[in-house]
Amino acid sequence: MGRHNYNLLQHQHTNVRRHRNASVGGTTKSTPVIPTPTMTDYQSLRMRLDPVHQEHLLKFWDELTPDKRADLVRDIEELNLDEIKKYFDRATVSMNENGIKLDDRLQPIPEGKVISIARTPEDKLASYRDEGLRQISNGHVAVLLMAGGQGTRLGFDHPKGMYDVGLQSRKSLFRIQAERILKLQELAQEANGKLGHIIWYIMTSEHTVQPTYDYFVANNFFGLKPENVLLFEQGSLPCFEYDGRIILDEKHRVARAPDGNGGIFRAMKRQGILEDMQKRGVLYLHAHSVDNILIKVADPVFIGFCVQEKADCAAKVVEKAAPNEPVGVVAIVDGKYQVVEYSEISAKTAEMRNSDGRLTFSAGNICNHFFSSSFLQDIGNKFEQELKLHVAKKKIPFVDNAGKRLTPDKPNGIKIEKFVFDVFEFAQKFVAMEVPRDEEFSALKNADVAGKDCPSTARSDLHRLHKKYIENAGGIVHGDICEISPFVTYAGENLVSQVEGKSFTSPVYLRDTRDPLHGHL
Repeated sequence: MGRHNYNLLQHQHTNVRRHRNASVGGTTKSTPVIPTPTMTDYQSLRMRLDPVHQEHLLKFWDELTPDKRADLVRDIEELNLDEIKKYFDRATVSMNENGIKLDDRLQPIPEGKVISIARTPEDKLASYRDEGLRQISNGHVAVLLMAGGQGTRLGFDHPKGMYDVGLQSRKSLFRIQAERILKLQELAQEANGKLGHIIWYIMTSEHTVQPTYDYFVANNFFGLKPENVLLFEQGSLPCFEYDGRIILDEKHRVARAPDGNGGIFRAMKRQGILEDMQKRGVLYLHAHSVDNILIKVADPVFIGFCVQEKADCAAKVVEKAAPNEPVGVVAIVDGKYQVVEYSEISAKTAEMRNSDGRLTFSAGNICNHFFSSSFLQDIGNKFEQELKLHVAKKKIPFVDNAGKRLTPDKPNGIKIEKFVFDVFEFAQKFVAMEVPRDEEFSALKNADVAGKDCPSTARSDLHRLHKKYIENAGGIVHGDICEISPFVTYAGENLVSQVEGKSFTSPVYLRDTRDPLHGHL
C-alpha cells in the first residue's frame, strides 16, 4: 500500500484532479472520461435530480458546450444525492442550535483525565518520553498534518506550509516540521538502538495538493524517504441556499467548499490511509495543523503519556490566557467530551475559578490531537456519519437566473463543515495534556498588520523559546534573535556540550552541517 500511495502521488503530479474527493457520500476514484453528454444524459440526470428538488442544476444545459456539459455531469455524479437532503436537514438543525448557551450542561475535564506538563514531576515526564521514543523506534508512530489551507490571509498565494516567516534560516513551516521528524527518528534510534520511521500523512485540498507535491519533490522530501510521505486530499461539500437548493458557482459548476478538518476521517478511509496504517503497523497518530510554528511533531512525551494511559483519543490544551479569550475549551457536555466554543458559554461561566485561582474552564483547544489507529478505524467504519455538522452563513458567489455570476454583499447561503475534535465524544478513553503556551503554541493565521497570530509573533515566539533552550543549558544570549536548527535539538535536549559557559550575541543561529549557511530553502 505504501508504494501504491507513493504512485498515487506521482499520478497527482501529472493529473491532480483524478483524486478529487466526492462531495457528499460519494466515492473517491479516478476522474472518469465522460463521453459527450447527450439528451439521454440530460433525461437521466433530471430523473435523479427531480425527487431531491435539485433540478435547477440543469437550467443552463441548453447553453453549455459539450465540454462544459461534461463538467456539470461530473460534478453531479460526484454528489450522493440520497445523502444531500439528510446533510442539509441535519445542518439546519445545527444552525438553529447556534447561540444556545451550554452552561447548565457543562463540566470541566476531571483532574484524573488531564495532566499539566508544568506540574508533573520530571521523572514521570521522562518515562513518557522513553515510551514515546520506544514506539517511534518500533515504527508504530505516524503524524497526520492538516495542511489544506492556502496562505491567503498572509498575502501568500500558495499552501501555508510553504510560508517562510522570516527566520535567519529561511526555513518554511514544512521544512521545519520535516526536520523535527528526522531529528526525532535519530533520538529514538540513539535511545533504543533501532531506527523506526515516522510516517507523515499530509492532508491537502484540491487547490494545494499539486503545489505541495511539487514543493516536496523540488526539496527532495527534505531528507525523508519519499515512500514515508503520503499526501491525500480533503473532501468538499456543496454550498446550499437557505431552502436547501445547491448553489451553482457557474452555469456548469456546482458551488463547493472544503468539508472542514473533520473531513479528514472520511478522506482517510476513502483514500486508503487507514489501510496503509494497518499494513505498516502504525498504532498511534499525532494530528495537528500546519500553522503552529512551535509544534512538537510526533511529541514523544505526548505519545508516551497516551500509550501508558491506553487512550483512544487525546488533546493537547493550553491554559486560557483570560476568561474572555476567544478560544474553544475542551470540556464535558452531557457526559461526553467536546470542544465548546467561546460563544456557547456565558461570561459568568467563563469567569468561574477553582480554589487555586485557576479558571475552571481553562483547557484551550489548539488543534493538537492523539488518536490510536484502532479508534480511527472505528471512526472510519462506524462513527464518521454521525459527526456533527457545523454551519456558517457565507457570501457565496452564484449564477443568477440570467446566467450572470454574482458575488453577493451579504450572506446568501450556507457552507457546511465538520471539525476534527467532534470525534472526542466517541472515545472510550479520552485524556488531555496541558502544555506551556510559550513552548508549544504560536499560530500563524494573519498578516503582520493584525499584530497577533502573524509572522512577526511566530518568529519572536520561536526566538524566545530557542533563547530559553540555550539559557537552560548554561549559555548566555545577549539580544532576542535566536534560532536553533531542528538538526541540533528537537526540544532543548543535548545542548550543554555546545553552549554551557558560552556567551552568544544576537542574531544567534545554531546550525548543523546539514543546514545550508543561508539562502531560501
